[in-house]
Amino acid sequence: MKNSQVYVTTEELSNLIKYDCRTIRERLKDSVLFEGVHYIKPFGGRKILYDWEAIKRDMCKFSANAMGIPMANGGVSHG
Repeated sequence: MKNSQVYVTTEELSNLIKYDCRTIRERLKDSVLFEGVHYIKPFGGRKILYDWEAIKRDMCKFSANAMGIPMANGGVSHG
């Protein structure tokens, strides 16, 4: 069975999403990127590895809803 998860460092993620490393660490981590969903700390250490597939999935999901009008039932109207 093939593991589909691709883990990247903060620096690699910075290159992929075109955000500064500092912005990722100070503004995105724990506000839109969550431990156990978007990143892990292997072996309980300090190093952080980001799950690129989860970030891509959620980045596109929220981007698609950005231009819509939120509905009371949780859906989105696109006009």
